[in-house]
Amino acid sequence: MSAAPATARPAPPSAPPPTRRRRRRRNEALPLLLPALIPVALFNAFPLLQGIYLGFTDSRAGLDQVTHFTGVENYQEMLDNGLFWESFRIGLIWAFSVTILQFVAALGLALLLHQDLRLRWLARTLSLVPWAMPPVVVAIMWRLMLNPNSGPINNWVRNLGFDGDFNLLGDFNTALPTVIVVGVWAGMPITTITLLAGLQAMETSLHEAAEVDGAGAWRRLIHVTIPSLRPVIVAVTSLNFIWNFNEFALVYVLTKGGPGGQTMLPMLFAYNEAFRYGHYGMAAAMGNVMVLVVLTMLFFYLRNRLRENR
Repeated sequence: MSAAPATARPAPPSAPPPTRRRRRRRNEALPLLLPALIPVALFNAFPLLQGIYLGFTDSRAGLDQVTHFTGVENYQEMLDNGLFWESFRIGLIWAFSVTILQFVAALGLALLLHQDLRLRWLARTLSLVPWAMPPVVVAIMWRLMLNPNSGPINNWVRNLGFDGDFNLLGDFNTALPTVIVVGVWAGMPITTITLLAGLQAMETSLHEAAEVDGAGAWRRLIHVTIPSLRPVIVAVTSLNFIWNFNEFALVYVLTKGGPGGQTMLPMLFAYNEAFRYGHYGMAAAMGNVMVLVVLTMLFFYLRNRLRENR
């Protein structure tokens, strides 16, 4: 009896090449991204492009004002504006001071909260209170506390034996340091939590080995803790500097840039140029310069991160 001939099975359909597959997946994902991309384009990209354009015009407040393209005239005028560059200097002092003091205070608090203390969960929760409050609320609260007539801080100073009223926010010599202290208090919690997360992710064997070798607490901090936290420190201080340089609401409610421009940050200067004097074109040009500064900071930050990830 002869065996029946075997029937050949049809070959499975060949899979599309990887490039075509990726293109098809990208086309399928695009409609899913549109609901998120449309608001970003409307509320972020379009105002940014419009602001860049206004920086090259003489746009002013008013319904009957005609806007003309003026090229780099605003930027030439800005180069000769000593008040703007003075606000830029104050902004750098503010950003550097707040960022450094935030890091030092947050590192100390994070090390404390990392210890095995009673009610540690409560202390960690309370440390987030300043960050959870809106900047406007923080500024109003500190203005009430620093009030030269009825503020509790002035009462404490009088109880220590000092006479007179101390207007810390209204004095030329103390306004900027006082605002810096408020900025540190308001921004310290997020830095603390970030550093605390880095401490909890560290290997305990490193500290144990250093302790066995006879290293004290200070040497372990300098030679073990801080080097291990270096990626976290670079990330949080870089982002804090950018956020602090762009600060507006806290300082505006506290002092509005006074007294005598002693706390006039670049954002406040551009705000006054636009909404107090109606010079939209000049204000937009100032905003463009600040965008370039922030983009430069982001470039160095991202380049450093890419080098660490290699």
